Amino acid sequence: MKQALFKNPILARVTAVVCTLLWGTAFPFIKLGYQAFNISDSGSVGAKLLFAGLRFSLAGLMVLLFWALQKKKTLPIKSELSMIALLGLVQTFSQYLFTYIGIGFTSGANTSVITACASFLTVLAVPFFFKSDRLSWLKIAGCIVGFAGVLTVNQGGGVTGETLFGDSMIFMSTVCAAAGNVIAKKAALKLNAVKLTAYQLLTGGLLLIIVGLCCGGTIGFSLNGVLILLWLALVSAVAFALWTTLLQYHLASKISIFNLLVPVFGTLLSGVLLGEDVFRIETLISLVLIALGIILVNISRSGKHD
Repeated sequence: MKQALFKNPILARVTAVVCTLLWGTAFPFIKLGYQAFNISDSGSVGAKLLFAGLRFSLAGLMVLLFWALQKKKTLPIKSELSMIALLGLVQTFSQYLFTYIGIGFTSGANTSVITACASFLTVLAVPFFFKSDRLSWLKIAGCIVGFAGVLTVNQGGGVTGETLFGDSMIFMSTVCAAAGNVIAKKAALKLNAVKLTAYQLLTGGLLLIIVGLCCGGTIGFSLNGVLILLWLALVSAVAFALWTTLLQYHLASKISIFNLLVPVFGTLLSGVLLGEDVFRIETLISLVLIALGIILVNISRSGKHD
């Protein structure tokens, strides 16, 4: 029954949108979390890494609890450890390590624009690893149109000498995100997607906590902060578990293109929750362009897994 639901192309696309919407809520809630835990935007990288590590570790524990309620055996076997460790190192630890270093040295617009390149990189990379996921002109056109939408909502961004270091760190984070999609796709073909998600989040989260503490990171606790942290953990738990399951049954290129919606949802939700001035004509144009880009990628000729 579960396989039938996730294999359904329409439900899969709806689920991908839900994942990006959940990730979009992270934009304003991370800012709210910083306020609740007394972490300034320009403050200690260690504190930010500690915050991220707690978020992903809690997310891993949530997914692990769900898995334990479904299955009796929760510990991974030796043959699974290397794949879990690799995915946790790349998709969670390295991606967010580069992100939290980079955001202190560049603008939010540049971060969103460069992060959107992950969809480009995934579409370009997957044909080298999966013969069924072929590159086509429609996919390339879809990426270009979708990326134009991200540029529109962020008014272009701009790389300068002042932001070059931060932009480079964000780009490395994007490379890790794209690599994580490929690794997750390969791993999900062999391992249970829920179990894989639980342990990779837990592995990456614990590594972030260790590095955050080594960098002198400390955070102050409050009830409001704990509730925000739990929400962010739940967002990661649900979104990553669903996303990894989608990659198990569908072409990585056709799922990863939905990531272009994350900055748009993040911008809209920042307007709702933080009162930021984001409801502009550019936002609507961006949504139309990204939707068109997603359609172009998804109507391209399918491989064996659609």
